[in-house]
Amino acid sequence: MNGNHLFQERLTQAINFSGKSTNQIERELGYPRNALHNYKMGSEPSATRLMELSQYFQLPPNYLMGVIPDHIPNNLRAYFEQLNEEQKVEMLKITQK
Repeated sequence: MNGNHLFQERLTQAINFSGKSTNQIERELGYPRNALHNYKMGSEPSATRLMELSQYFQLPPNYLMGVIPDHIPNNLRAYFEQLNEEQKVEMLKITQK
């Protein structure tokens, strides 16, 4: 996979941004324990796993793979719903300015 370093970095960011633990995400996706940790450490996901991660985090696969430099959320409501409570409050503060 091209941009494996970017994949690791972007996966880590997506996990952190979710406000959930890696283990919680693995359970929700039905992955074995440490699967995401292994990806963050350099293992490459299968195409199926890449698509599952893309859907879970609502990020384009090409963004996760490092093919495109950034992304714009297609569905702002879905983007907002994936924020944790602290992030939602901050977003509301920003939009009220």
